[in-house]
Amino acid sequence: MPLSSATLNWLADLIRGHCKKIRSRWRALPSGKIAAIVLAVLRCDQRPGDLAGGNGIHRPTVIRWVREVVGLLAARAPRLDRALKKIAHKDGGVVLLDGTLIRTRRRTGKENRKNYSGKSKCHGLLVIALTDGRGRLLWVSAARPGRTSEITACRHDQLTAKLRAAGLGAIADLGFVGLDDSGPEVARPVHRFTGYSPRSRGWPPPPTSGRRT
Repeated sequence: MPLSSATLNWLADLIRGHCKKIRSRWRALPSGKIAAIVLAVLRCDQRPGDLAGGNGIHRPTVIRWVREVVGLLAARAPRLDRALKKIAHKDGGVVLLDGTLIRTRRRTGKENRKNYSGKSKCHGLLVIALTDGRGRLLWVSAARPGRTSEITACRHDQLTAKLRAAGLGAIADLGFVGLDDSGPEVARPVHRFTGYSPRSRGWPPPPTSGRRT
């Protein structure tokens, strides 16, 4: 598994501290092994049943560990308003806004239909991310079904209102056109982050006249 030992040790320490906090004196496997199993599920999408059989534990135990670790990681994630205030105090100005689809396996059942993205033609989960001008990650939204549009996800998180409250602007791609129609531009769409703004001078191009050649 392409993973650094520092990440594995950090997660193992997090699990160890959580067990001590809830006074869980015994686990079927040590914290380091639990961290490796959970990361194999989250990073490599390994089947919990296969990992359970190879480590002499039950499948529900692996699923419980994964949900436990996801909760621990989510509790450490920075809040959006705090992340925006931090970047406003340090660098100020503008952040980069983008969305990405994390591909997942296609699973059966009606509940999984909402995870199909018609845009990407695959199953997955949509997340919205904010980075600073140097590309350093500041904040990641909660994962939503793949059929969710990027604008809908941003509006659900009230992203433009929080950007305006922090005094920041955002640079996004053309998929975010129409995100901020009320008031000054907070999210300014540009073409492939090259600085080409669709609202800049000369855009849209004037209509052509005459017959097509």
